[in-house]
Amino acid sequence: MPVNFSATDAADLLSVPGVRIGAAETGIRKAARLDLTVLLIDEGASVSGVFTQNRFCAAPVQVCREHLERCASSGLSVRALVINTGNANAGTGQQGLERARATSAALAQTLGLQTVQVLPFSTGVIMEQLPHERIVAGLPSALADAQVDHWGRAAQAIMTTDTVPKAFSAKVQIGDTAVSITGISKGAGMIRPNMATMLGFIATDACVARELMQPLARELAEASFNRVTVDGDTSTNDSLVLIATNKAAHAPITSLDSAEGQALKAALVKVAQKLAQAIVRDGEGATKFITIQVEGGNSGEECRKVAYAIAHSPLVKTAFFASDPNLGRILAAVGYAGIDDLDQTGIALYLDDVLVAVQGGRNPAYREEDGQRVMRQSEITVRVLLGRGSACDTVWTCDLSHDYVTINADYRS
Repeated sequence: MPVNFSATDAADLLSVPGVRIGAAETGIRKAARLDLTVLLIDEGASVSGVFTQNRFCAAPVQVCREHLERCASSGLSVRALVINTGNANAGTGQQGLERARATSAALAQTLGLQTVQVLPFSTGVIMEQLPHERIVAGLPSALADAQVDHWGRAAQAIMTTDTVPKAFSAKVQIGDTAVSITGISKGAGMIRPNMATMLGFIATDACVARELMQPLARELAEASFNRVTVDGDTSTNDSLVLIATNKAAHAPITSLDSAEGQALKAALVKVAQKLAQAIVRDGEGATKFITIQVEGGNSGEECRKVAYAIAHSPLVKTAFFASDPNLGRILAAVGYAGIDDLDQTGIALYLDDVLVAVQGGRNPAYREEDGQRVMRQSEITVRVLLGRGSACDTVWTCDLSHDYVTINADYRS
C-alpha cells in the first residue's frame, strides 16, 4: 500500500474549461482494465512539454518532440493527446515510430485535425511492438466517453504498476478570477525522471502567453518531478505536459515574475509536487517516504549530488526498510557523491530532530534507540549539513523492500 497516501475522490477533482477526457478498455493490458485515454483540448490553448533525458527514448517521445516543434513553427496548436498503457513502444526502432505516428494520424483524422496536432504517449513493457490497431479500434469508445469531469478515469487508465491513481486539483486567484488546476501522473518504478515523471499531465484554464509555457513547464519539472527517485532508473518514456486553455476571464499573464505569474506558478508547483511525491509514496514495494534535505552546499547542484547519492544507495534504502540505524551508510554516500574538496569535519547529519553525526563523526550524545525510533516511522527526514555555503536542495525517495524485487522480477509475467 502507498505510504500515507490515498487516491483523491474523483468527485473532488476540478474540471478545467477547455479540456475533455475519455478512457476506454482496448485489451493492450493482459488484465481487463482501462488502458487508453484521449485528452481533447479546445482551440486557443497553449501546450508545452518536457521529456526524458534518456538517449534511448521511446518512439512516442520522439514523435511528441517532433509534433511540438512543427506546431510551433507552423502556428498550429496541439489539440489532443492519446495515451496508452501496457506497452511503452520503446526499443522498437523504425516500426515503433511508424506506429506512434499512425496512432496520432488516426485520432487526428477522426477529429478533423492535422497529425502534428496530436501528441502520443505510451507506458508499459519495453521492446515490444505497439499494438496500435487495438488503439485505433478503441478510439471511438474513448471519444464517446469524453467528459470534462473524467480526470479520475484518466488517472486510472494511465496506471501500470501503480497501486492507486494519482490526481490532484487546486484553485488559485488571479486578479478577480478563480483559476482551476488539475493534474494526473503515473509511476511507481523506473523512477529517476531527470525531467519529469514517467507520465504527467497538468492543465489549467489560466491565460498564459504562449512564449511562457515552455519555461514554465521546465520550472515545474525542476521543482517537483526532478526531485523524486524510486530506484535511480531514468525511464525511456518520461513526459510532462502542461496545458493552459486560456479560458479564464483574466488578463493574460505575460511575465512569470509578475504577481499573477508568481501566484500561478506557485499553485502549479504545489500540484506538481503532490503528484511527484505520490509517485514516491506509491513506489514499488515502498514502506517509507523519505525526505532528503542537503544544506550548506556551495551550489544547488552540489546539494543534489549528495541527496541523490543517498537516495540511490541500495545499502541506505535497505537499511531504511529494515528500520536499522546503520547510518554510516549515509555518510559513505555523502563521501562518494562527487564533491572532490569535501571536508568531512564540516559535516553534520540529522534524522528528523536527532543529531547523529557532527564534525564528520558520531555525535557523543547520540543514542542508538533514538535513531531506531526515527527509522521505524513511515515518514523520515534526513538532513545533511555540508558546512560549505548557503545553497540547499531537497529530494524525495523511498526505501527498497523485498516486494520491489518481486514486482520487477514478475513484471512481464
